[in-house]
Amino acid sequence: MTKDLLDKASKAYFEGSPFLSDEEFDALATKEGYERVGYNPDAKRKHLFPLYSLQKVFEGEDTPPTYKSNVIETPKLDGAAIAIQYKKGKLSRVVTRGDGIAGVDITDKFMFTDIVPKQLWTKLQFKEFDNLQITGEIVAPKEIPNARNYAAGALNLKDVNEFRNRNLTFIAYSVEPSISPFYKTDMSSLLYEGFNVATCDQSNNWNEYPNDGKVIRVNDNKEYSDLGYTSHHPRGAYALKTREEGIETTLLDVVWQTGKSGKVTPVAILDPIEIDDAIISRATLNNMAYIKSLNLEIGCRVKVIRAGKIIPRIIERVSSNIEKNNT
Repeated sequence: MTKDLLDKASKAYFEGSPFLSDEEFDALATKEGYERVGYNPDAKRKHLFPLYSLQKVFEGEDTPPTYKSNVIETPKLDGAAIAIQYKKGKLSRVVTRGDGIAGVDITDKFMFTDIVPKQLWTKLQFKEFDNLQITGEIVAPKEIPNARNYAAGALNLKDVNEFRNRNLTFIAYSVEPSISPFYKTDMSSLLYEGFNVATCDQSNNWNEYPNDGKVIRVNDNKEYSDLGYTSHHPRGAYALKTREEGIETTLLDVVWQTGKSGKVTPVAILDPIEIDDAIISRATLNNMAYIKSLNLEIGCRVKVIRAGKIIPRIIERVSSNIEKNNT
Protein backbone atom coordinates (compact mmCIF):
# COMPACT_ATOMS: atom_id res chain seq x y z
CA MET A 1 0.00 0.00 0.00
CA THR A 2 2.74 2.49 0.98
CA LYS A 3 4.84 1.61 -2.09
CA ASP A 4 1.84 2.22 -4.35
CA LEU A 5 1.30 5.59 -2.67
CA LEU A 6 4.97 6.52 -3.17
CA ASP A 7 4.82 5.42 -6.82
CA LYS A 8 1.80 7.68 -7.38
CA ALA A 9 3.46 10.53 -5.46
CA SER A 10 6.64 10.18 -7.53
CA LYS A 11 4.67 10.30 -10.78
CA ALA A 12 2.65 13.31 -9.61
CA TYR A 13 5.83 15.11 -8.53
CA PHE A 14 7.47 14.82 -11.96
CA GLU A 15 4.22 15.75 -13.71
CA GLY A 16 4.10 18.98 -11.73
CA SER A 17 1.18 18.22 -9.43
CA PRO A 18 2.62 16.73 -6.22
CA PHE A 19 0.24 15.83 -3.40
CA LEU A 20 2.95 15.03 -0.83
CA SER A 21 5.48 17.55 0.43
CA ASP A 22 9.19 16.65 0.20
CA GLU A 23 9.24 16.10 3.96
CA GLU A 24 6.26 13.72 3.83
CA PHE A 25 7.73 11.82 0.88
CA ASP A 26 11.17 11.55 2.50
CA ALA A 27 9.67 10.31 5.77
CA LEU A 28 7.65 7.56 4.05
CA ALA A 29 10.48 6.66 1.66
CA THR A 30 12.93 6.29 4.58
CA LYS A 31 10.45 4.15 6.51
CA GLU A 32 9.83 1.84 3.52
CA GLY A 33 13.37 1.82 2.09
CA TYR A 34 11.91 3.23 -1.14
CA GLU A 35 14.53 4.19 -3.75
CA ARG A 36 12.70 4.50 -7.06
CA VAL A 37 13.23 7.85 -8.77
CA GLY A 38 11.08 9.42 -11.48
CA TYR A 39 8.50 7.74 -13.64
CA ASN A 40 8.15 6.44 -17.19
CA PRO A 41 6.41 9.07 -19.32
CA ASP A 42 4.02 8.03 -22.09
CA ALA A 43 5.66 10.22 -24.74
CA LYS A 44 9.34 9.29 -24.47
CA ARG A 45 12.31 11.24 -25.78
CA LYS A 46 15.64 9.87 -24.68
CA HIS A 47 18.18 12.05 -22.91
CA LEU A 48 21.68 12.32 -24.36
CA PHE A 49 22.99 11.55 -20.86
CA PRO A 50 20.98 10.03 -17.97
CA LEU A 51 19.60 12.38 -15.34
CA TYR A 52 20.50 10.78 -12.02
CA SER A 53 19.05 11.64 -8.65
CA LEU A 54 21.31 12.62 -5.75
CA GLN A 55 22.12 10.61 -2.66
CA LYS A 56 20.51 12.33 0.34
CA VAL A 57 22.74 12.95 3.36
CA PHE A 58 20.95 14.29 6.44
CA GLU A 59 23.00 16.46 8.78
CA GLY A 60 23.56 14.83 12.16
CA GLU A 61 22.32 11.44 10.89
CA ASP A 62 24.50 10.31 7.99
CA THR A 63 28.21 10.29 7.24
CA PRO A 64 28.85 12.19 4.00
CA PRO A 65 31.22 10.81 1.34
CA THR A 66 34.81 12.05 1.31
CA TYR A 67 36.70 13.06 -1.81
CA LYS A 68 40.33 13.55 -2.84
CA SER A 69 39.89 16.98 -4.39
CA ASN A 70 38.00 20.06 -3.31
CA VAL A 71 34.23 20.31 -3.67
CA ILE A 72 31.78 22.93 -4.91
CA GLU A 73 28.69 23.76 -2.88
CA THR A 74 25.53 24.97 -4.61
CA PRO A 75 21.90 25.38 -3.53
CA LYS A 76 19.59 22.42 -4.15
CA LEU A 77 16.90 24.24 -6.08
CA ASP A 78 13.34 22.99 -5.76
CA GLY A 79 11.78 23.27 -9.19
CA ALA A 80 11.51 20.95 -12.19
CA ALA A 81 14.57 19.43 -13.82
CA ILE A 82 14.91 19.61 -17.60
CA ALA A 83 17.63 18.65 -20.08
CA ILE A 84 18.49 21.03 -22.93
CA GLN A 85 20.21 19.53 -25.96
CA TYR A 86 22.42 21.51 -28.35
CA LYS A 87 23.62 20.21 -31.71
CA LYS A 88 26.70 21.98 -33.07
CA GLY A 89 25.92 24.89 -30.76
CA LYS A 90 22.28 25.26 -31.76
CA LEU A 91 19.31 24.49 -29.52
CA SER A 92 17.79 21.25 -30.78
CA ARG A 93 15.60 19.79 -28.04
CA VAL A 94 14.30 20.32 -24.49
CA VAL A 95 13.12 17.28 -22.51
CA THR A 96 11.53 16.90 -19.07
CA ARG A 97 13.26 14.72 -16.50
CA GLY A 98 10.83 11.80 -16.76
CA ASP A 99 12.47 8.67 -15.36
CA GLY A 100 15.98 10.01 -15.91
CA ILE A 101 16.42 7.98 -19.11
CA ALA A 102 13.67 9.57 -21.18
CA GLY A 103 11.16 12.38 -20.74
CA VAL A 104 8.60 14.41 -22.63
CA ASP A 105 9.66 16.68 -25.50
CA ILE A 106 8.76 20.29 -24.59
CA THR A 107 10.98 22.03 -27.16
CA ASP A 108 8.11 24.14 -28.54
CA LYS A 109 7.82 26.01 -25.25
CA PHE A 110 11.44 27.22 -25.45
CA MET A 111 11.82 28.16 -29.11
CA PHE A 112 9.87 31.39 -28.66
CA THR A 113 11.07 32.46 -25.21
CA ASP A 114 14.33 33.82 -23.82
CA ILE A 115 14.51 31.36 -20.94
CA VAL A 116 17.55 29.61 -22.48
CA PRO A 117 19.96 30.65 -25.28
CA LYS A 118 19.03 29.40 -28.75
CA GLN A 119 22.65 29.49 -29.94
CA LEU A 120 25.98 29.04 -28.15
CA TRP A 121 28.43 31.70 -29.32
CA THR A 122 31.08 32.95 -26.96
CA LYS A 123 33.06 29.87 -26.05
CA LEU A 124 34.72 28.34 -29.10
CA GLN A 125 35.16 24.98 -27.35
CA PHE A 126 31.40 24.38 -27.50
CA LYS A 127 31.73 23.95 -31.27
CA GLU A 128 34.03 20.97 -30.69
CA PHE A 129 31.05 18.93 -29.48
CA ASP A 130 28.43 17.71 -31.90
CA ASN A 131 26.00 17.28 -29.01
CA LEU A 132 25.84 18.92 -25.60
CA GLN A 133 23.32 18.39 -22.82
CA ILE A 134 22.84 21.19 -20.31
CA THR A 135 20.78 20.16 -17.30
CA GLY A 136 19.20 22.45 -14.76
CA GLU A 137 16.09 23.50 -12.92
CA ILE A 138 13.08 25.51 -14.00
CA VAL A 139 12.13 27.56 -10.93
CA ALA A 140 9.68 30.28 -9.93
CA PRO A 141 10.10 32.93 -7.18
CA LYS A 142 9.12 31.55 -3.79
CA GLU A 143 6.83 34.55 -3.27
CA ILE A 144 4.46 32.78 -5.69
CA PRO A 145 2.18 30.37 -3.78
CA ASN A 146 3.19 26.74 -4.37
CA ALA A 147 6.15 27.96 -6.45
CA ARG A 148 7.42 24.47 -7.22
CA ASN A 149 4.03 23.35 -8.56
CA TYR A 150 3.73 26.61 -10.50
CA ALA A 151 7.07 25.97 -12.25
CA ALA A 152 6.65 22.25 -12.85
CA GLY A 153 3.04 22.63 -13.92
CA ALA A 154 4.08 25.15 -16.58
CA LEU A 155 5.93 22.38 -18.43
CA ASN A 156 2.59 20.59 -18.94
CA LEU A 157 0.80 23.61 -20.41
CA LYS A 158 -0.59 23.10 -23.91
CA ASP A 159 -0.73 26.82 -24.68
CA VAL A 160 2.76 28.16 -25.47
CA ASN A 161 1.61 31.74 -24.91
CA GLU A 162 0.45 30.85 -21.41
CA PHE A 163 3.86 29.29 -20.78
CA ARG A 164 5.59 32.47 -21.98
CA ASN A 165 3.59 34.52 -19.48
CA ARG A 166 4.76 32.46 -16.50
CA ASN A 167 7.42 33.96 -14.21
CA LEU A 168 10.05 31.27 -14.79
CA THR A 169 13.84 31.05 -14.65
CA PHE A 170 16.19 28.30 -15.81
CA ILE A 171 19.28 27.71 -13.64
CA ALA A 172 21.89 25.32 -15.05
CA TYR A 173 23.88 22.94 -12.85
CA SER A 174 25.42 20.48 -15.32
CA VAL A 175 26.90 20.26 -18.81
CA GLU A 176 27.74 16.94 -20.47
CA PRO A 177 30.18 16.05 -21.76
CA SER A 178 32.42 18.21 -19.56
CA ILE A 179 34.07 21.02 -21.49
CA SER A 180 36.96 21.65 -19.09
CA PRO A 181 38.84 19.77 -16.33
CA PHE A 182 36.83 21.46 -13.56
CA TYR A 183 33.14 21.75 -12.78
CA LYS A 184 33.37 25.38 -11.71
CA THR A 185 35.03 26.28 -15.00
CA ASP A 186 32.24 24.48 -16.85
CA MET A 187 29.69 26.59 -15.01
CA SER A 188 31.65 29.78 -15.75
CA SER A 189 31.59 28.88 -19.45
CA LEU A 190 27.81 28.49 -19.30
CA LEU A 191 27.58 31.83 -17.53
CA TYR A 192 29.45 33.49 -20.40
CA GLU A 193 27.03 31.87 -22.82
CA GLY A 194 24.13 33.62 -21.10
CA PHE A 195 22.89 30.92 -18.73
CA ASN A 196 22.02 31.38 -15.09
CA VAL A 197 24.21 28.91 -13.20
CA ALA A 198 23.92 27.24 -9.81
CA THR A 199 27.43 28.27 -8.72
CA CYS A 200 27.92 31.64 -7.09
CA ASP A 201 29.70 33.27 -10.05
CA GLN A 202 26.87 35.79 -10.29
CA SER A 203 27.12 36.81 -6.61
CA ASN A 204 23.72 35.21 -6.25
CA ASN A 205 22.89 32.26 -4.02
CA TRP A 206 19.37 32.05 -5.52
CA ASN A 207 17.62 32.48 -2.19
CA GLU A 208 14.69 34.09 -3.99
CA TYR A 209 13.77 30.63 -5.30
CA PRO A 210 12.68 27.58 -3.28
CA ASN A 211 15.48 25.24 -2.27
CA ASP A 212 15.66 22.25 0.02
CA GLY A 213 19.30 21.89 0.99
CA LYS A 214 22.71 22.04 -0.65
CA VAL A 215 24.45 20.06 -3.37
CA ILE A 216 28.03 19.06 -2.69
CA ARG A 217 29.96 18.07 -5.84
CA VAL A 218 33.56 17.15 -6.65
CA ASN A 219 35.15 19.99 -8.61
CA ASP A 220 37.60 17.78 -10.53
CA ASN A 221 35.64 16.34 -13.45
CA LYS A 222 37.99 13.37 -13.91
CA GLU A 223 37.58 12.36 -10.27
CA TYR A 224 33.83 12.77 -10.63
CA SER A 225 33.82 10.52 -13.69
CA ASP A 226 36.16 7.94 -12.12
CA LEU A 227 33.94 7.64 -9.04
CA GLY A 228 31.15 6.45 -11.31
CA TYR A 229 27.49 5.88 -10.50
CA THR A 230 25.19 3.60 -8.59
CA SER A 231 21.92 2.64 -10.29
CA HIS A 232 20.39 5.80 -8.79
CA HIS A 233 22.99 8.48 -8.22
CA PRO A 234 26.54 9.70 -8.96
CA ARG A 235 29.16 8.94 -6.32
CA GLY A 236 30.84 12.29 -6.88
CA ALA A 237 27.98 14.42 -5.54
CA TYR A 238 25.28 14.34 -2.89
CA ALA A 239 22.44 16.43 -1.48
CA LEU A 240 23.01 17.70 2.04
CA LYS A 241 19.72 18.20 3.84
CA THR A 242 18.46 18.98 7.32
CA ARG A 243 15.57 16.87 8.48
CA GLU A 244 12.92 18.81 10.35
CA GLU A 245 12.37 17.14 13.70
CA GLY A 246 8.71 18.01 14.00
CA ILE A 247 6.77 18.97 17.10
CA GLU A 248 4.88 16.24 18.92
CA THR A 249 1.16 16.51 19.63
CA THR A 250 -2.03 14.41 19.74
CA LEU A 251 -4.35 13.67 16.82
CA LEU A 252 -7.77 14.56 18.23
CA ASP A 253 -9.99 13.98 15.21
CA VAL A 254 -10.18 13.80 11.41
CA VAL A 255 -12.68 15.85 9.42
CA TRP A 256 -13.34 15.97 5.69
CA GLN A 257 -12.94 19.22 3.82
CA THR A 258 -14.23 20.12 0.33
CA GLY A 259 -11.88 22.30 -1.69
CA LYS A 260 -12.76 24.86 -4.38
CA SER A 261 -12.32 22.19 -7.06
CA GLY A 262 -14.79 19.90 -5.28
CA LYS A 263 -12.08 17.52 -4.12
CA VAL A 264 -12.70 16.12 -0.64
CA THR A 265 -9.62 15.65 1.55
CA PRO A 266 -9.06 14.61 5.17
CA VAL A 267 -7.82 17.18 7.67
CA ALA A 268 -6.29 16.36 11.06
CA ILE A 269 -7.58 18.18 14.15
CA LEU A 270 -4.66 18.52 16.53
CA ASP A 271 -4.07 19.40 20.14
CA PRO A 272 -2.75 22.94 19.45
CA ILE A 273 1.03 23.41 19.31
CA GLU A 274 3.34 26.30 18.43
CA ILE A 275 5.65 26.02 15.41
CA ASP A 276 7.69 29.00 14.16
CA ASP A 277 5.59 31.43 16.23
CA ALA A 278 2.34 30.09 14.77
CA ILE A 279 -0.34 28.12 16.64
CA ILE A 280 -1.09 24.92 14.70
CA SER A 281 -4.32 23.03 15.32
CA ARG A 282 -5.00 21.50 11.87
CA ALA A 283 -2.92 19.68 9.26
CA THR A 284 -3.67 18.25 5.84
CA LEU A 285 -3.65 14.45 5.53
CA ASN A 286 -3.79 14.21 1.70
CA ASN A 287 -5.87 11.03 1.37
CA MET A 288 -6.80 7.74 3.04
CA ALA A 289 -3.72 5.99 1.62
CA TYR A 290 -1.48 8.46 3.45
CA ILE A 291 -3.41 7.96 6.71
CA LYS A 292 -3.01 4.18 6.43
CA SER A 293 0.67 4.47 5.51
CA LEU A 294 1.37 6.30 8.77
CA ASN A 295 -0.98 4.03 10.73
CA LEU A 296 -2.80 7.04 12.13
CA GLU A 297 -5.75 6.73 14.51
CA ILE A 298 -7.63 9.09 16.79
CA GLY A 299 -5.71 9.69 20.00
CA CYS A 300 -2.28 8.71 18.71
CA ARG A 301 0.78 10.91 19.08
CA VAL A 302 2.17 12.45 15.90
CA LYS A 303 5.00 14.71 14.74
CA VAL A 304 4.04 17.87 12.84
CA ILE A 305 6.11 20.27 10.73
CA ARG A 306 5.34 23.34 8.64
CA ALA A 307 6.42 22.26 5.16
CA GLY A 308 8.17 25.14 3.46
CA LYS A 309 7.62 27.09 6.70
CA ILE A 310 3.97 27.41 5.65
CA ILE A 311 1.79 24.30 5.44
CA PRO A 312 1.27 22.09 8.54
CA ARG A 313 1.95 18.42 7.78
CA ILE A 314 1.99 15.23 9.84
CA ILE A 315 5.17 13.33 8.98
CA GLU A 316 5.21 10.52 11.55
CA ARG A 317 3.28 8.64 14.18
CA VAL A 318 5.23 8.35 17.41
CA SER A 319 4.68 6.01 20.33
CA SER A 320 3.25 7.64 23.42
CA ASN A 321 4.37 6.62 26.89
CA ILE A 322 1.16 4.60 27.26
CA GLU A 323 1.80 2.76 23.99
CA LYS A 324 5.40 2.03 25.02
CA ASN A 325 4.30 0.65 28.38
CA ASN A 326 1.80 -1.65 26.69
CA THR A 327 4.39 -3.22 24.39
